[in-house]
Amino acid sequence: MTFSRNLLLFAALNGAMSVAVGAFGAHGVPPEAKVLLTTGGQYQMVHALMAAVLAIWPAAGRAGRVAGWLAASGGLIFCTTLLLIAVAGMRYMGAVTPVGGTLMIIGWLVLAWRAVRPSPVA
Repeated sequence: MTFSRNLLLFAALNGAMSVAVGAFGAHGVPPEAKVLLTTGGQYQMVHALMAAVLAIWPAAGRAGRVAGWLAASGGLIFCTTLLLIAVAGMRYMGAVTPVGGTLMIIGWLVLAWRAVRPSPVA
């Protein structure tokens, strides 16, 4: 079984951050910040899980690992920019947030492409 140790580590750290962001958002922040932190944490967790699965799935291959890196990187960027907007008031980071969203979408599309392409013969 082959797996990507680096992708799995990155996914695990993303998962940990998403829990921390969600917990922070649940306690002592204004309602508008809570919405941003909840959204960012949820998206980051989903994409951390996607990356973790692709890191350990033997049949994922290179395309699967690329999809995992795109998804986890996008989740990190998306969540981090929402965190900076919510906590630090850095509204201009809203211009960067769609970059994270785009990377997450591309990650899913790469995974879809991997799903329909013929598997190499072993």
